Amino acid sequence: MSNYVINHLKELESEAIFVIREIAAQFENPVLLFSGGKDSILLTHLAKKAFYPAKIPFPLIHIDTGHNFPETIEFRDNLVEKLGVKLIVGSVQEAIDKGRAKEETGADASRNSLQIVSLLDTLEEYKVDAAMGGARRDEEKARAKERFFSHRDEFGQWDPKNQRPELWNLFNGRKNYGEHFRVFPISNWTEMDVWEYIKLENIDLPSLYFSHQRDCVVRDGVILANSEFIKLKEGEKVENMTIRYRTCGDMPITGAVESEADNLDKIIEEIATTRTTERGGRADDKRAETAMEDRKKQGYF
Repeated sequence: MSNYVINHLKELESEAIFVIREIAAQFENPVLLFSGGKDSILLTHLAKKAFYPAKIPFPLIHIDTGHNFPETIEFRDNLVEKLGVKLIVGSVQEAIDKGRAKEETGADASRNSLQIVSLLDTLEEYKVDAAMGGARRDEEKARAKERFFSHRDEFGQWDPKNQRPELWNLFNGRKNYGEHFRVFPISNWTEMDVWEYIKLENIDLPSLYFSHQRDCVVRDGVILANSEFIKLKEGEKVENMTIRYRTCGDMPITGAVESEADNLDKIIEEIATTRTTERGGRADDKRAETAMEDRKKQGYF
């Protein structure tokens, strides 16, 4: 009789698929929050495996800020067509036009926090009771506080001091009318786990994650892509650099790293030796010590 042994990646996969199936079982209108970044792409891949050979039984929601990388939008549209799933797009520009959100001004203006309004409006419009996302506990200290099932009140807000226990992976999805849950099936994964699994499963990613040439601006030590959304400050100059991205957000806030890693093996080697956190180059996280937690309490991802 042979022993059945699985490695840690397969354990993480099994855990995530279990959580995804729990979402489908416990909730009436679940969705998958899709940013076009590697974690949401990984989560979509896991959802596909969870229900194969059937199609993913819930839609993808993307909150479009209008400041996305073109590579991200192109990848999103191709993936949705390939999988045959429904895509719901919430527009930050539409929220601004309606007066629901106010555009920031100045050289460091960002639409990152404006996503909160569009996200909550979209969840309410489609009566979503569970929105799963690709956030991981190792990314940032506020995300480390999250449970798998993260309760949100009727205003979409999160109370980090009032979360439900999840002993023995028993998840309590009970809620009152108007409330919903954010669910994070890959909470226990690390950045290295994600990349090793992407290699194992041969998952396609946007070209942003691999080394390439791009015109950039270095601002406060952060390498930002030069674009129509960047207003140059006095003394700043545009220079062509060899970079790649470890995380994917809006163009004006997502920091790149100088890198020659143009394939998965090189990326994994690079991550194994780096001393910088994955979100260390995100300008939105640098606005305050508690920037991420403050946004999450208001209804952010």
